This record gives sequence, C-alpha cells and structure tokens, in this order.
Amino acid sequence: MKKAVLLSVVLLIASGLFAQTGTDAAATRFNAGVTSFGRGELDAAIREFTEAVRLNPNYAEAYAWRARAYSAKGSYDQGLSDANQAIQLNPQLAIAYYARGVVYYIKSDYDHAIADYTEAIRLDPNYANAYNNRGGVYVFKGDYDRAIADYAEVIRLNPNDGEAYYNRGNAYFIKRDYDRAIADYTEAIRLAPNFAFAYRNRGGVYVFKGDYDRAIVDFTEVIRLNPNDGEAYYNRGSAYVFKGDYDRAIVDFTEAIRLNPNNGEAYYWRGSSYNAKGDTTRADADFAMARELGYTP
Repeated sequence: MKKAVLLSVVLLIASGLFAQTGTDAAATRFNAGVTSFGRGELDAAIREFTEAVRLNPNYAEAYAWRARAYSAKGSYDQGLSDANQAIQLNPQLAIAYYARGVVYYIKSDYDHAIADYTEAIRLDPNYANAYNNRGGVYVFKGDYDRAIADYAEVIRLNPNDGEAYYNRGNAYFIKRDYDRAIADYTEAIRLAPNFAFAYRNRGGVYVFKGDYDRAIVDFTEVIRLNPNDGEAYYNRGSAYVFKGDYDRAIVDFTEAIRLNPNNGEAYYWRGSSYNAKGDTTRADADFAMARELGYTP
C-alpha cells in the first residue's frame, strides 16, 4: 500500500465543515479553499486558507484544511505546524487530528498517527477516512487484525467504497487468508470494474492458491487496462511458468524487459524458461544479465 493513498480527497460538504455564513469574508475564502482542495488545486487552496486565517486568526478549520493541503503538496513540516495550531484553537476538531495523523504517518511516526486517528474517530465516530488511514498504519505496523477491523468499519459506513474492500483484501492476503482476500478483491472489482490493482492482487492470490488459469485471466485484464504495465507481463509470465507453458512465458518476460530493461527477475525467469526448453545459450545470457542487474534467486 502506498502512503499517498492516505491523502485521498473528500469534500465532506455534508459534514458541516463548510462555513455557513456567506457574509463572513473569512468563511467565504475558507469555502473557496475547500473547493480548490477538492479539485486538487493545492496552491489555490493554500492561498484561500491563508487569507481566511489572516482575516480570522482563530479560524481553526482553516488551519486544519491548510494542513491537509500542505501535506498533499509534500510540505509536511508546514502541515504539522498548521494541524497543531488548529488543535490548540479547537481541541474538539476531528479534522485537525486527522490532518496531523496524516503527517505523522508520512513521517513514519506510526504510534502518534494512530493516536491522532483514534482521537479523530472519538470526536467523529463516522469519520470513515480516519478509520481507513488508521487501518493503513496498522498494516505498516504488522497489526493486520486491527487493520481488518478498521477497514470493516469503513465498509459499514460506506458499503460502496471499493478501495476499502481492496485494502481489507490486502490485509487478508498478507495473513494468507486467501479466500477472504479473493472475496474482497472481487467485491472491489464489482464496485470499480477498472480497478487494475484489485485484478493484479487477486491474480497474485490465485497464484498462491495454484489456480494459474484464473491468475492469467486477471493479469491479462491488468494488461488490457494498462498495456504498458511491465509488472503485469512479468506476473502473467510467472503464471505461465508454473503451468509449464514456457513459450508464452518467454513472450511475456520479453515484453516485461522491453518495458523495464532493468528488471533482473524477468531476465532470470526468461532464462529459466529457455533452460526448460533446452536453449542453454539464451538461458546463460539471461542469467548473466540478471546477475549484472543485481538479481540472484
């Protein structure tokens, strides 16, 4: 799971985070900032939030949202400073703890991140993003059962959240609970039919279960969705190797190498496929290239 997934954009209009007084100049700039943030226009959002706090130095929500914008830009120290200021101004503001939790997570300060997400949840028990992000931290800490519980809560709050099923599926995959992982990836795909990562990971589970035909189908779908995904060709090639279909494996490993010439594993497994076919000359060349690229099984 990448850390960026923790910076997902949610407008939360219905939560009341938008200021309601249209005549208030600070509130107007704050609302404009939230809109810009929702569009991914982070610089514009920061400008609006900065103007909001200039007009109202005690505007805790504006500091909290500016913290989110700074974090999304990679300015984590500024994000941490703003989140701290928001909490100082309003210790009951859930989004301020959420924003600070994001910074702590990215800084790999997992215990503080969990504490902040937990406080955000205490203040707002329906804060799905806080559950989701805390689940991600638990995964990084290796506490998969707590991660699964948090992702289950996200699903309870948002039953159509395909990413939550995908995240829970990953936790099940790591726990080697393959059937539950497949069920969650399948639901993620039902909700988002173009979810390439869900196909990729479900294919990986099928490989672990020895169901190579289904794995090949899933990896083929990843390739259809992302024709330049070298890893998908490598994965499908590996499934072909397990099936003993070395000709198709060689084709896929060759494409994986074309897309990523530094993929030492692809050279090695193409060499193994050549070796299985009795073509020791090509096999030795690929093994040598794999070693040159630093890959040794």
